[in-house]
Amino acid sequence: MEKKEIEKNVLEMSHQSNLSRYITMFISLLISALLYNLLLQPTKIVIGGVNGLAIINNYVNKMNPSVTIFAISLVMLVLSYIFLGKNRTSGTLMATFIYPLLVQLTSNITKNIYIDMSDLLVISIFIGVISGLANGMLYKTGFSNGGLPIISQILYQYYNIPIGKSNFVINFIIIILGSMIFGTTMIMYAIIILFINSLIIDKVILGTAKNKAIYILTSKEKTIKDFLIKDMNHTATIFNVKGGFLDKKRELILTIIPTREYFKITESIKLLDPQVFYLVNDAYEVKGGK
Repeated sequence: MEKKEIEKNVLEMSHQSNLSRYITMFISLLISALLYNLLLQPTKIVIGGVNGLAIINNYVNKMNPSVTIFAISLVMLVLSYIFLGKNRTSGTLMATFIYPLLVQLTSNITKNIYIDMSDLLVISIFIGVISGLANGMLYKTGFSNGGLPIISQILYQYYNIPIGKSNFVINFIIIILGSMIFGTTMIMYAIIILFINSLIIDKVILGTAKNKAIYILTSKEKTIKDFLIKDMNHTATIFNVKGGFLDKKRELILTIIPTREYFKITESIKLLDPQVFYLVNDAYEVKGGK
């Protein structure tokens, strides 16, 4: 294949990839907007972020939620450009304008769709799952929904304050403000939503691990290696290592196994060597080898 043809194919693949990213971003923001208007706004569950501030401001000042979301997001966008630079801001640019627009366009959806809000626990679980899916899809494309997390990024860059901690404090303050207006019970539902949301985001970004990576340190290297290769039909990679306590050279065995065989293999190696030491990690992506 000629060089020009290769470059053409790479360019086409790049355009298709970018188109897919933008479509995914739009779908995730649309889901978030529908979730806001169908469940978050009607139930007044404040879970932090610009959505939480929009719910509070709408209740206190009767301001249109989409206007609040856009105003705060725009301010955060400007701060991001000033303090974080153009490259780090570009990922939040689209969401800053599209998300509040979608919130406004879907604001009347409750007139056509009725949802029973009596069971707030079920509602909270559903919000956590769907918001986690939407946010996970968005983050996986490389885009960001911007908003208040930009403050955490700025604090980390200039004052080395961990993003997770500052983000937690900001959202906690907003949740407390919401509880002062809508009642303290709301805090419990907010915690449920945030917990589930975090779990689902990780699953969407990383996926469900179909394989496990097992690191095995044993005095019966040959026995366990033969078991893995001959009995279980898996490959094994051997590393020469030295223990820090005894200063003794040993062999470390690494093998990748299907998750369904995890229990069988770990129980077997414990029988082969009761003193075995092993470490198991999720292997989200495995390529190559035989």
